Amino acid sequence: MEVKNSRQKQRELTKNAILEATEQIVLLEGWQAVSIRKIADAIGYSLPVVYTHFESKDAIQEEFVKHGFNLLATAMQQTNEKYIDAETRLTQMALAYFEFAFKNAAYYKMMFGLGIPSCQKVQEIAEIGKFSGIVIETISSLMDEIDEQRKFLKFHTFWSILHGLTSISMVNITAAPNEMQQQILLDATQGFIKNINR
Repeated sequence: MEVKNSRQKQRELTKNAILEATEQIVLLEGWQAVSIRKIADAIGYSLPVVYTHFESKDAIQEEFVKHGFNLLATAMQQTNEKYIDAETRLTQMALAYFEFAFKNAAYYKMMFGLGIPSCQKVQEIAEIGKFSGIVIETISSLMDEIDEQRKFLKFHTFWSILHGLTSISMVNITAAPNEMQQQILLDATQGFIKNINR
């Protein structure tokens, strides 16, 4: 039993080393620079060892997507629970989203490497659905009439605003968003809220 636990622990350590090496490569060189060989070299293991844990580069990205969206959903849920007023909640969610992206730049880049995930991806990856559900619930509470199609339209509009402004701000990434970037985010969010029932 002890040998099995030791083996399991070693597998976890190796998997974490792979993910950490990938994160460093993404931060320094971008996702396009990631390769299984480069990861193996970074952690000092052979290619087959990396392939034992992840069958491809896409499988590594999916791991980051799941974990990243889980972290993002947690940040949204904490914000949701902290504020009573729906307008304040949505505004604070926008700020929490921005903060998440800057604090977790490598994760964010891998989560959105191909743009905002499609509806199919949302259905396939539960963590994306969890994040979406929290934001949709807050948006719905601001709507006079809740029509499913309109609710999803508003959610995607809001997410596009957040992702677009975050991506533009990350082009010249610093340790944290500056005051002007935050003001733009707040202005866009307030405009969205003001027009939510139009």
